Amino acid sequence: MTKKPKYWLTAKKYLSNKDKIMEKLIKSYKSPSEVILTSRKDVFFSLCKSIIGQQISVAAANSIFLNFKQEANGKIKPLIVSKLTTAKLRKCGLSRQKILGIKSLSKQMIEKSFNPKLIEKMNDEEAIEYLSKLRQIGKWSAEMILLFTYNRPNIWPIQDIGLLRAISKNYKKDYLPPEKFVNLLKKRFSPYCSVATWYLWRSIDPEPIQY
Repeated sequence: MTKKPKYWLTAKKYLSNKDKIMEKLIKSYKSPSEVILTSRKDVFFSLCKSIIGQQISVAAANSIFLNFKQEANGKIKPLIVSKLTTAKLRKCGLSRQKILGIKSLSKQMIEKSFNPKLIEKMNDEEAIEYLSKLRQIGKWSAEMILLFTYNRPNIWPIQDIGLLRAISKNYKKDYLPPEKFVNLLKKRFSPYCSVATWYLWRSIDPEPIQY
């Protein structure tokens, strides 16, 4: 893991000044117990983890990913993963679609038809579109990659159930919170929506997620 993003402290001050509830959340998770957003800077690893974690609980995803990592002898690299058989991947707990997604990703990384370095020069919308061309990678998964791997500061993943639950809980809204209110928060928290998302997640799950 790398150090916290350079914008983190500035973002905390900005969000605290903009929103009383966010100020309270940020104070609740301050040092020394604070866990902050970090990145492995490993796009393939993060994409595999994102595919595995789709539409299942965090606990189930962690269990399956551990099996997957063991099958790869602890080395989540395109060439190694490409050699894992469908039977071995199924034994890990992966569905047919997720197996096809991971195999396709491995192939594209090896053939260099997918180039993660290009993402660094793209804005958020361009990067989401580029990542979404990968099999099994939709908008939510692309946003998770931008947030966790590239540490983009202004990601607001409105398809994320955890974020919507946290908004409902902290702002006393019914679930699902009104779209108009969710968009209002995005405007209020920009350009640091990623940091706001992080603290909202922490309010419903003390164990931080990493991709």
